[in-house]
Amino acid sequence: QNGFVSALRKLGHDVRPFFYDDLEKNTFLLHRELNKFCDTCNPDLVFFIMARDVFIADEIKKLSKKYVTANFFGDDHWRFNTFTNKFAHSFSFSITTDPFAIKKYNDIGYENVILSQWAAINDGKDYSLMEDCYKYDVSFVGGFHPYRKWFVDYLISNGIKVDCFGNGWSNGAVSLDEMGMIFRRSKINLNISNSTSYDLRFLMKRPISFLRGLVSKKGNSQIKARNFEIPFFFGFQLTDFVPFLGQYFNIGDELACYNSPEEAVALIDYYLQNEDVREEVRAKSHVRANSEHCYEHRLDLIINEINMRIRNS
Repeated sequence: QNGFVSALRKLGHDVRPFFYDDLEKNTFLLHRELNKFCDTCNPDLVFFIMARDVFIADEIKKLSKKYVTANFFGDDHWRFNTFTNKFAHSFSFSITTDPFAIKKYNDIGYENVILSQWAAINDGKDYSLMEDCYKYDVSFVGGFHPYRKWFVDYLISNGIKVDCFGNGWSNGAVSLDEMGMIFRRSKINLNISNSTSYDLRFLMKRPISFLRGLVSKKGNSQIKARNFEIPFFFGFQLTDFVPFLGQYFNIGDELACYNSPEEAVALIDYYLQNEDVREEVRAKSHVRANSEHCYEHRLDLIINEINMRIRNS
């Protein structure tokens, strides 16, 4: 609602949301109501943000014969074979956040794939003008994960104080406004992957993690919305390195990346001691996120690409 719907409306589109939370347990009713809704609206595009297989692929395929459809597949890095592969052919267009997945789409005979990315929700406020005093040296906002806990404990064992927020942490979950405030009031905001880690120290401390890693599909990190939210809310970001992140920010100039816990400790010490450098990086990343990495930027390109392909088909 606050991301995709709001952004499309900012771009001048007439958007009619179809929220199906109350229909998920009744697939027949879900598809009947969706078809009725579309026939009433007669849309130019039916845009899905389907994160679970609550729909039936064949039913979506029938819908795609009547209307142009698209789905935002945001987890192709680890769910292409188990999720996307089942549904891609049902949609007129598929949007992926994984550059490596383009070949996977082509390998299954699907060509109408568009590469895009997650983004920040733009609420129209200029957070660089807000005078927030620093409250935290280092913070992390995100759900609890065994590797994240081990990583934070490693930082703490090296004398770094870390405040964590989100489901599973002692501070609990926070709202969008609270999250933005934490980003601004933290000298350094951590972005820690929740993918499978094969750091021997982590595996030795939690042998069960090795067994879970053998069956886990999350084998590598991916760019997520958090990479864009932290700078949009005017926070300094220290993130694990992710492939292609350098296409969205100048690494070292607009954010800092680590490849190991040791590097994270060294970078935290450096940026805590060098405030001028940290503030310059923070300001540059905010300008970049604000001007290029909000949902209206992503969706404008997606809609234009869909229109162009339809015209050329």
